[in-house]
Amino acid sequence: MGMPVRIDDELYEQAKSASKGECRTIAGQLEFWAKVGKAALENPELPTDFVRELLIAKSEDRSKLTDFVPGKYRDL
Repeated sequence: MGMPVRIDDELYEQAKSASKGECRTIAGQLEFWAKVGKAALENPELPTDFVRELLIAKSEDRSKLTDFVPGKYRDL
């Protein structure tokens, strides 16, 4: 359920810019940032970038994933 929330104009503009680069709506960008922040606060031992990448990975379509093959790209 969506709920209107007041946010700072500067934060809105930052979300607007970031949402274009990450192909999200402005609301979706703000929601993603909130999820990253919440997860980072709940897991202070993890780097924020790791938390962000983990949330992105969890949202990927599992049918499009490929198996990891150890050493496959070692010579590149």
